[in-house]
Amino acid sequence: MQHIFIIAEAGDNHNGNLANALKLVDQAAKAGADCVKFQTFVTEEVISRYAEMAEYQKQNTGKTESQFDMVKKLELSFDEFRKIRGHCQKRGILFLSTPFDLPSIAFLNGMDMPFFKIPSGEITNYPYLKAIAETHKDVVLSTGMCTMEEIREAIALLEGNGAGRITLLHCNTEYPTPFEDVNLKAMETMRAAFNKEVGYSDHTLGIEVPIAAAAMGAVVIEKHFTLDRNMEGPDHKASLEPQELAAMVKAVRNIETALGTGEKKPSPSEQKNLAVARKSIVARRNIRQGELLTEENLAVKRPGTGISPMRYSEILGTQAVKDFKEDQLVEI
Repeated sequence: MQHIFIIAEAGDNHNGNLANALKLVDQAAKAGADCVKFQTFVTEEVISRYAEMAEYQKQNTGKTESQFDMVKKLELSFDEFRKIRGHCQKRGILFLSTPFDLPSIAFLNGMDMPFFKIPSGEITNYPYLKAIAETHKDVVLSTGMCTMEEIREAIALLEGNGAGRITLLHCNTEYPTPFEDVNLKAMETMRAAFNKEVGYSDHTLGIEVPIAAAAMGAVVIEKHFTLDRNMEGPDHKASLEPQELAAMVKAVRNIETALGTGEKKPSPSEQKNLAVARKSIVARRNIRQGELLTEENLAVKRPGTGISPMRYSEILGTQAVKDFKEDQLVEI
């Protein structure tokens, strides 16, 4: 059975507050996620002072300030991320953070993360992709807003500059994502086209879609979560609350178990029901020894502890080896 790697995406739902970030670590660990992921950035390196907020950010925050001003309030320092990583180690959950700029890549490369998670917005950022590739670490690449050609070019750039194994995440970059725009079948398209393992980064409301993605073979599931959906900030409204995150993790683990090995054979739990559910060849009426066995004096009934009905034609026309009472299992 394949272990589905579950990323609890804290993102910037700490609202720039270290105490909140540590609480998010606690909740992700409690929910049973494999890792808790944040976003590491130096605002001045990422966003122009003239950049406007996205429409969903305006709607979710009720504000119309510049994107720079909004994001600056969500920024945590490198030293604070060291404290978050230390807390993750204490709670037994993997620390992960997505860098959004070159200084953050360099910083996180020294944090002993097993792989880099590249967000959808950076898939056309040549210097960024090259810097991550040159760390030689594995990469999980989100593909929201992407064409197949953009994905192909990003993979070529990453692999051409030394990146490790690349896993693709299907994604839709809208918060929340309408169900009609999810397009989970694109996972299968990417898996076939690029010969890569594929997962899913979810921005829908609820937990149904990531569970469906798990059933479709996603090897990674990423989902935003928050301490409270009513908190101020751009991503809270499209995030799960702690109890919902725990429910999602439990459901994905159940699906993971249910997917099994793919080998078709009677399972241990159903073995005991074979005799009860299947049938055997029995006497339809009393049969005397030496009498020919025919369709008129044979029947097929439960239990399945006798001769299999698959041997019915073989039995027809033979002589009864002894007397059989009605409903008694026939022997040969």
